[in-house]
Amino acid sequence: MSYSKSSLVTIVACAPSLVAAFTPSSFVYNFSPTTSTSLSATVDPDVITKKEYRDICGVGFDDENLETRLKRTSYLYPKHVEVIEDFSPLVNEMVDEVLLETGEKAWQPQDYLPDMTNEDQWYEEVKELRQMAKDVPDDILVVLIGDMVTEEALPTYQTLLNTFEGCDDPTGTTDSAWARWSRGWTSEENRHGDLLNKYLYLGGRCDMRSIEVTIQHLITSGFNPGAQKDPYRGFVYTSFQERATKISHGNVGRLARQHGDKNLNRICAKIAGDEGRHEKAYQQFCTEILKRDPDGLLEVFGDMMRGQIVMPAELMTDGKDEELYENFANVAQRLEVYTAIDYAEIIEHLVKTWDLENLDGLSSSGEKEREYLCKLPQRYKKLAERSMNKKKKVTDDEPELKSFNWIYGRQA
Repeated sequence: MSYSKSSLVTIVACAPSLVAAFTPSSFVYNFSPTTSTSLSATVDPDVITKKEYRDICGVGFDDENLETRLKRTSYLYPKHVEVIEDFSPLVNEMVDEVLLETGEKAWQPQDYLPDMTNEDQWYEEVKELRQMAKDVPDDILVVLIGDMVTEEALPTYQTLLNTFEGCDDPTGTTDSAWARWSRGWTSEENRHGDLLNKYLYLGGRCDMRSIEVTIQHLITSGFNPGAQKDPYRGFVYTSFQERATKISHGNVGRLARQHGDKNLNRICAKIAGDEGRHEKAYQQFCTEILKRDPDGLLEVFGDMMRGQIVMPAELMTDGKDEELYENFANVAQRLEVYTAIDYAEIIEHLVKTWDLENLDGLSSSGEKEREYLCKLPQRYKKLAERSMNKKKKVTDDEPELKSFNWIYGRQA
């Protein structure tokens, strides 16, 4: 193909404007710190209009379009999403009433720790902390470390919340009730691992590097509670797990007080208090679901109870002990920090909280689930007592001790 001289001149003359229309500067996103942080496409109207840009790229990037594009339009559980959206105004209220204020008015880990900036007092404060902690036995220390490691895997739990359909935070700053709850809950939970981690570090009795390795392994390994993206399953799980965590922290604090560590008792009590507020919130979410879809929630609750509630740290490892979680859980059971009886009593608590004994208007399948769930706590208690008595007979003479790298190989 050949061109005449005049044709080539015309093409060359037009080239700058053609190129300018598609250069990076024509499409660069404005992230100047002096302007809004929102996403916006900078388009020179003399070169290409926003409509032409949208026609070329297939999308627009102003705030309104971004929010619309990120909204889910299809779900695995459309009815469940519709139900939780129906009581989102209540969730907005709970963000303001259940979650504590942030900033200066909220408690922070430093409120319970020595002030290392006080040159005149910090040494004495650390010395006092260690003096109170010195008589806490290694087995209690192991359970405290396991609880702390569980708390430090918080990124995994926020990720999990964002998988519940209808509860996600697609932009990271979404202003929906569920996104606000997720971020607020996470901000409160974040204090727990921070406080326990610093307490253990200042106490000087633990191998902090081994503990840090465990935390990294746990976050890397992840966690699957079997929620399957279903908000109903997610809220049944959190209703159960928040109560279990509250029980564990409370019992560790009680044992610490018995061995003279009043400071650790205060720390555990404060954390348990947070877990108690969060527990009530998630249980209230389930109460609201029951008002709107009782058959649906009972089907999920019953199915989850036929399996087993997975503990969030079950994939715990320090890279050396393949049975670390089992060994930690056995110590917790022997100390009665968290036992099979507690598991049964949590089910009983949920059945009473949701008043399943008096729930009516159910389908035939819903009624069967209700009867199953109401009988379940006593069945679990009998099995738990039998199992615990059997283990007690085996360990009455001398409990089997395990070595923990967290405490420099000492046994517990």
